Amino acid sequence: MTDEPEPEAQSPTPHDEAKDMTSQLSGFYRLDLDDRRARVAAIAGLSPTEIDALSADAGLSDQQANRMVENVLGVLGLPLGVCVNLRVNGRDCLVPMATEEPSVVAAVSNMARLTRRSGGLDADADPSIMIGQVQLCAPSDPEGAVAALEAALPELHAVAASVHPRLVARGGGVRGLRVRRVDYDEPGFPAEAMVVVEVLLDCVDAMGANMINTVAEHLAPHVEAITGERVGLRILSNLASHRLARARCRIPAEHLASEGMSGDEVAEGIANAWRFAWADPWRAATHNKGVMNGIDAVVLATGNDWRAVEAGAHAFAARSGRYAPLSIWRRDGRTLVGRIELPLALGTVGGTLRVHPGARLALDMLGVESASDLAAAAAAVGLASNLAAVRALATDGIQRGHMALHARSVALAAGAVGAQVERVAAMIVEAREITVEGARRALTAMDLSARQPADAAE
Repeated sequence: MTDEPEPEAQSPTPHDEAKDMTSQLSGFYRLDLDDRRARVAAIAGLSPTEIDALSADAGLSDQQANRMVENVLGVLGLPLGVCVNLRVNGRDCLVPMATEEPSVVAAVSNMARLTRRSGGLDADADPSIMIGQVQLCAPSDPEGAVAALEAALPELHAVAASVHPRLVARGGGVRGLRVRRVDYDEPGFPAEAMVVVEVLLDCVDAMGANMINTVAEHLAPHVEAITGERVGLRILSNLASHRLARARCRIPAEHLASEGMSGDEVAEGIANAWRFAWADPWRAATHNKGVMNGIDAVVLATGNDWRAVEAGAHAFAARSGRYAPLSIWRRDGRTLVGRIELPLALGTVGGTLRVHPGARLALDMLGVESASDLAAAAAAVGLASNLAAVRALATDGIQRGHMALHARSVALAAGAVGAQVERVAAMIVEAREITVEGARRALTAMDLSARQPADAAE
């Protein structure tokens, strides 16, 4: 009934042959850029042509970008890093992460190394079920409309199922319909009743926004005919509450010990940081930002809709009526237990993945076989990213490691080039003056030092 894009058959990935791949790459950050690419290509089974998509010159072209969105002027690049050391469900993963924020990739890789000592993380995700909503605006008889629609659910189910007939052959399709009454009762304004028909659609390996929106559009005239009322909105919900992903880990306290603090002290500090987030929405917002630092980077790298993911995550965090942390950290004797659950509507086919070579490469590198696998991996990265943040808060404070990595960006902003970047970064970290002015002074000092031998010879 529609030419709406549907999930395409997933071709075998290089990981189908790479049974013995490892993500445990000691000293990976010390390699130069070409050596890192070659190492990842060898481990993930990527061809030279595929790995070339990581080059700024060979990535998304102006012409490709011009076909993706409107009013294109060019392409804005982001650093694409790789999280190493991660082990999820007993499998090593190289996880691509696109982010401009220093320390995120390093922090997740560090926590991945820490968690793998106790077996890594476990993760899973629900089927790819999206929710579409068809709204009746202020029906004259809300209860009568609800009754009529509930009686007609078999008819509406048949209409919804007819929209994407090929989806069923791929294991997806309509999973149910329901009718809800919703009341607008904001103080100081006239109350208004609404009736909403919701359809649940399993989109298999697609993110599914276009699919579910098309189903809602097809249902709208039938809803109007059944009730005699006017339909308002017909659109998906980004609160994908039937599409949750979860991750868990257990870390012995002795693995958490840091300079000057025992493992038990660190574990208690992390648990205390979580209790603060549970008790206070201002803290919870920053706590959850630490989660999304990791998840957003994976979502961006794989060409998915990070705005939809952010909207769903924060709505889920407020589902009880108060904003709360997405993760939980508690002590179980001398073991720190962490877990996370949130909606993750991610796809491995369609959309940006059709045209963006970097996004396709990212999925090949990760080696996931389905959208649910991708969501599970992203949830694991989110939990590791959050662990890095709360562990830093419980020990050295967030600024020590973050600002040391940020120093390279500061050095570049001050005009450092080539080998100067690392030297200037080291100088301003040692001086504890990680500012552009501090970096400029370091550059001046380096210049003076380089000129002294020549001056002496004269």
